[in-house]
Amino acid sequence: MMSSINPSVKVVAILIPGVLLGFSFDIFTPLAYLIFIVAFTFLFSQISIKKWLLIFAPFVFLSLGFAWMTMLYTSNSFSGGRVLFEFWWFEVTTGGVMVGVSLALRSLCFVSLSLLFILTTDSTKFMLSLMQQFKLPPKLTYGILAGYRFLPTFKHEFEVLRHAHRIRGIGRAQGVKGRIQQFRRYSIPLMANAIRKAERVAIAMESKGFTGSTDRTYYHLMTVGKKDWAFFVSIVGIFFIVIFASYQLGYLNIFGRQF
Repeated sequence: MMSSINPSVKVVAILIPGVLLGFSFDIFTPLAYLIFIVAFTFLFSQISIKKWLLIFAPFVFLSLGFAWMTMLYTSNSFSGGRVLFEFWWFEVTTGGVMVGVSLALRSLCFVSLSLLFILTTDSTKFMLSLMQQFKLPPKLTYGILAGYRFLPTFKHEFEVLRHAHRIRGIGRAQGVKGRIQQFRRYSIPLMANAIRKAERVAIAMESKGFTGSTDRTYYHLMTVGKKDWAFFVSIVGIFFIVIFASYQLGYLNIFGRQF
């Protein structure tokens, strides 16, 4: 399963096609790769289809908005072809439609790749992998991990403050001045609690011998094995196969240049 893949290998495998897709302006390349990523996600992970669709659906409408605006405001270098229809003073051409649909599909590819990583990766393992495989400083990675762990507690503390203000008769602020005062009432206690928590974590880490040195041992060792390389080859290799197929079929378009 993809949850057992080394996170560093996973993030590199996802970044390579994610970046290279930005150069493709045809429809076939992002569409074919999107179908592959979606199928790969459900075949080799335990992600709930309902959960995935709930997260993915809003981005579909967002990508449609991108496509529509691109069709209306396509630059001259991409707006070739015959005019399909006119909307007010805008002319929508076949070239504009192709670029707009391509942008929408590329956006959905980025979203599906992101969901593949986010929904199958443990944050702690990701930080450990960054330290062990990418040699990031432990002070940086543990600081990010500690901040990430504090987010749920901040939400709880905010709810406590909000209810406490309601009990004391302080209702919802009205107007700009009232909202600024409300922001101060919430932000100062939350910042004070955050500083206290950070100090406690720092003292606890120092008492356990944490110095931030890169020359350290780890209880959980993150290794790169055959299944990690198989994942990398699958994600990146299929992308280049799609590029080659797009070139052979005559669809490949790089920055408006047809190949």
